[in-house]
Amino acid sequence: MKRTLYILIFVAQFFMTTKSFSESIFQDNFNNQAEWEFITDNVMGGKSTGQIAYMPNDAGVIAVMSGNVTTENNGGFIQIRRKFKDISLNGATHIKILAKGNNQKYFIHLRTRGTILPWQYYQIGFEVEDQYKEYILPIQKFERSGSFLSKEIDANSIKSVGIVAFGRDHSAEIHIKEISFVE
Repeated sequence: MKRTLYILIFVAQFFMTTKSFSESIFQDNFNNQAEWEFITDNVMGGKSTGQIAYMPNDAGVIAVMSGNVTTENNGGFIQIRRKFKDISLNGATHIKILAKGNNQKYFIHLRTRGTILPWQYYQIGFEVEDQYKEYILPIQKFERSGSFLSKEIDANSIKSVGIVAFGRDHSAEIHIKEISFVE
């Protein structure tokens, strides 16, 4: 009897302390590719190259970003970015991304109403593996690109999200099934 009671208490505590990220505020699975823009460091004189391809599968569409990132000529990035127009992310605490790739580090960049200059953003890194994996990234763990930005991000002020290969010479290939903002 005592043993059963301990097991029930343990199970109850487990379910009470486990955070669920099932409350999705915004989800994008790349069905509307026109919402996404491919950008390279060419906009500032860099020499990185790449492309975005959208590949249908059984569950929808997979976005595949690939290319060569080079820091030559002060460059060093390729990215896909989605702007948020008339979308409220109020209450979002995490970003969830389902991705795989070439065992490299990639970044999520956020721009807010406070990121005025083109080189201002908030970022967090994650390393993809060769099998799909769900990454849950806390918005408050994103690092600001400069000291003039606010230390904390107000989710309701987020105006775009980017998936970025960044900062070093390397070949990039990341497959993304979905990106979500969740509570």
